[in-house]
Amino acid sequence: MLADITPVILAYNEEHNLRRTLQMLKWAKEILIVDSGSHDATLDICQEFNNTRVVYNPFESFAAQCNFALQQSINSEWVLSMDADYVLSDALVEELRSLYSPPEINGYRINFQYLINGQALRGSLYPPRVCLYRKDKARYQQDGHAHKVAIEGEISQLSSLIQHDDRKPYARWIASQHKYADQEAHKLKMTNWQKLSWPDRCRKSGLGPLLVLPYTLIVKGLILDGSAGLEYSRQRLTAELLLFKALFIQNKTRP
Repeated sequence: MLADITPVILAYNEEHNLRRTLQMLKWAKEILIVDSGSHDATLDICQEFNNTRVVYNPFESFAAQCNFALQQSINSEWVLSMDADYVLSDALVEELRSLYSPPEINGYRINFQYLINGQALRGSLYPPRVCLYRKDKARYQQDGHAHKVAIEGEISQLSSLIQHDDRKPYARWIASQHKYADQEAHKLKMTNWQKLSWPDRCRKSGLGPLLVLPYTLIVKGLILDGSAGLEYSRQRLTAELLLFKALFIQNKTRP
């Protein structure tokens, strides 16, 4: 099935991640990269690989970028939707190579293994995503700071993993978290309680910062992953505190 899959990557100033991602995609006939105005070495790295095609689109939202990508000329039935810090495992490449999809299956959900500075964690809060799908059966919509894809037809599950290995500088990460917190707070405020998942109910109730460390360190077992597990838990606590602050401000200033 590899010959009928086009990886699609969203990119903006991804010089710290992109080369590792592209090295695991050498099997692809073409990789479509949607760039939103990178001014670091991202585009130079793309030129190192002869199977990349870069198109530019100004960033409005993650969902808009993905839908723009699906409107491009893609010469395959299937799309593998990726971020620039997604690294395919060898096992996943082999699973895709041998995959046969029945006609009623239009998408596949894939689990993630989270890495901190290259060290794999035994667990994380990063959810599975529908990353592989028939391009004509998919449409994206924004979901808080994130995005999700709606698939016409059935969705199945792959057994192998994608590694999430973001090595951008901390200053870039914290700037993104401030922006994401505002977007996520608006989503939580505007969504009825009954429609929220239990983690989002905890966040909307203000319990996120209190629960995140016990959950990551004890329930997920990250205390056993040493400094990498502690760093991931610290990052999640920081994100929850920023969201708590954004919720407080929005509840106080907006009707």
